Amino acid sequence: MTVKFHTLREEQWIPRPIEEVFEFFADARNLETITPTWLNFKILAPDSKPMNAGSAIRYSLRWRGVPVRWTTEIRQWTYPNRFIDVQRSGPYKLWHHTHRFEAHGGQTRMVDIVRYSLPFGVVGRFIHWAQVRRDVRRIFEYRRQRIAGLFAPRNS
Repeated sequence: MTVKFHTLREEQWIPRPIEEVFEFFADARNLETITPTWLNFKILAPDSKPMNAGSAIRYSLRWRGVPVRWTTEIRQWTYPNRFIDVQRSGPYKLWHHTHRFEAHGGQTRMVDIVRYSLPFGVVGRFIHWAQVRRDVRRIFEYRRQRIAGLFAPRNS
């Protein structure tokens, strides 16, 4: 049986109100702030500000020295609880990223669910096993640490 896609699920508690957290993630420019520097990630063009369903974002990055162009589209937008971006063009066969935000008092529970697969059949599955799965985890671990720092609890 072949794997149709891989799933990464991450959860993080952020000590800020949901509106503040959602606004941060709704600004595509903040992706550069929470993406590891080793990817040389650059936003080329968010095609609308503020983002909403139908917005497209173009990026460039370098994965292991290889230049990559990537375009995602916001498919669903429900302020302040959820948005979904999907790859329109780029390195994956499938990239479907659900961002969920839940208010819990003055805190926000953020849940990311990423479904992805690589092209190239068995070769793509080997590349995923050999490197991509670790890189995706490293990217989200870096993101977790940056978010924790950016949203550190405020001193009273």
